[in-house]
Amino acid sequence: MGCLLPIIAIFMPRVALLLIFVFTNWFSRAFHTTLWPLLGFLVLPYTTLAWMAAMILNNQQLNGLWIGVLVIAFLFDLGGQGHSARRRLARD
Repeated sequence: MGCLLPIIAIFMPRVALLLIFVFTNWFSRAFHTTLWPLLGFLVLPYTTLAWMAAMILNNQQLNGLWIGVLVIAFLFDLGGQGHSARRRLARD
Protein backbone atom coordinates (compact mmCIF):
# COMPACT_ATOMS: atom_id res chain seq x y z
CA MET A 1 0.00 0.00 0.00
CA GLY A 2 3.07 2.23 0.17
CA CYS A 3 3.11 3.31 -3.49
CA LEU A 4 -0.60 2.94 -4.17
CA LEU A 5 -1.75 5.39 -1.49
CA PRO A 6 0.01 8.48 -2.93
CA ILE A 7 -1.39 7.72 -6.38
CA ILE A 8 -4.90 7.41 -4.94
CA ALA A 9 -4.35 10.59 -2.91
CA ILE A 10 -3.48 12.60 -6.01
CA PHE A 11 -6.51 11.56 -8.05
CA MET A 12 -9.06 10.76 -5.32
CA PRO A 13 -8.11 12.49 -2.05
CA ARG A 14 -11.35 11.64 -0.23
CA VAL A 15 -10.90 7.94 -0.99
CA ALA A 16 -7.34 8.19 0.33
CA LEU A 17 -8.59 9.85 3.51
CA LEU A 18 -11.15 7.08 3.96
CA LEU A 19 -8.48 4.38 3.46
CA ILE A 20 -6.17 6.11 5.92
CA PHE A 21 -8.97 6.34 8.47
CA VAL A 22 -9.89 2.66 8.14
CA PHE A 23 -6.43 1.09 7.95
CA THR A 24 -4.13 3.34 10.03
CA ASN A 25 -4.06 5.44 13.19
CA TRP A 26 -2.71 8.54 11.41
CA PHE A 27 -5.78 10.64 12.12
CA SER A 28 -5.34 10.26 15.87
CA ARG A 29 -1.62 11.04 15.55
CA ALA A 30 -2.11 14.17 13.41
CA PHE A 31 -5.31 15.62 14.87
CA HIS A 32 -6.46 15.90 18.47
CA THR A 33 -10.17 16.23 17.67
CA THR A 34 -12.47 14.67 15.11
CA LEU A 35 -13.82 18.03 13.92
CA TRP A 36 -10.81 19.04 11.77
CA PRO A 37 -10.48 15.76 9.85
CA LEU A 38 -14.23 15.74 9.20
CA LEU A 39 -14.19 19.33 7.91
CA GLY A 40 -11.08 18.53 5.90
CA PHE A 41 -12.78 15.53 4.33
CA LEU A 42 -15.75 17.65 3.29
CA VAL A 43 -14.06 20.92 2.25
CA LEU A 44 -10.25 20.68 1.94
CA PRO A 45 -9.12 17.09 1.32
CA TYR A 46 -5.68 17.90 -0.15
CA THR A 47 -4.90 20.27 2.71
CA THR A 48 -5.96 17.62 5.23
CA LEU A 49 -3.66 15.06 3.60
CA ALA A 50 -0.78 17.57 3.55
CA TRP A 51 -1.30 18.48 7.22
CA MET A 52 -1.41 14.80 8.17
CA ALA A 53 1.81 14.10 6.25
CA ALA A 54 3.54 17.09 7.83
CA MET A 55 2.55 16.10 11.35
CA ILE A 56 3.43 12.43 11.00
CA LEU A 57 6.58 12.63 8.88
CA ASN A 58 8.07 15.74 10.53
CA ASN A 59 7.58 14.86 14.22
CA GLN A 60 4.59 17.14 14.91
CA GLN A 61 6.37 20.23 13.52
CA LEU A 62 5.35 22.47 10.66
CA ASN A 63 8.35 24.22 9.12
CA GLY A 64 10.26 24.81 5.90
CA LEU A 65 9.27 22.50 3.10
CA TRP A 66 6.09 21.36 4.83
CA ILE A 67 4.71 24.89 4.90
CA GLY A 68 5.19 25.01 1.14
CA VAL A 69 3.49 21.64 0.71
CA LEU A 70 0.57 22.85 2.83
CA VAL A 71 0.19 26.07 0.82
CA ILE A 72 0.26 24.18 -2.48
CA ALA A 73 -2.34 21.70 -1.20
CA PHE A 74 -4.55 24.60 -0.09
CA LEU A 75 -4.25 26.19 -3.54
CA PHE A 76 -5.22 22.87 -5.16
CA ASP A 77 -8.31 22.72 -2.95
CA LEU A 78 -9.27 26.30 -3.79
CA GLY A 79 -8.66 25.69 -7.48
CA GLY A 80 -10.97 22.70 -7.51
CA GLN A 81 -13.73 24.63 -5.79
CA GLY A 82 -13.27 27.63 -8.07
CA HIS A 83 -13.45 25.46 -11.16
CA SER A 84 -16.69 23.86 -9.93
CA ALA A 85 -18.26 27.27 -9.25
CA ARG A 86 -17.24 28.60 -12.67
CA ARG A 87 -18.71 25.55 -14.40
CA ARG A 88 -21.93 25.88 -12.41
CA LEU A 89 -22.27 29.56 -13.37
CA ALA A 90 -21.63 28.75 -17.03
CA ARG A 91 -24.53 26.28 -17.05
CA ASP A 92 -27.00 28.85 -15.73
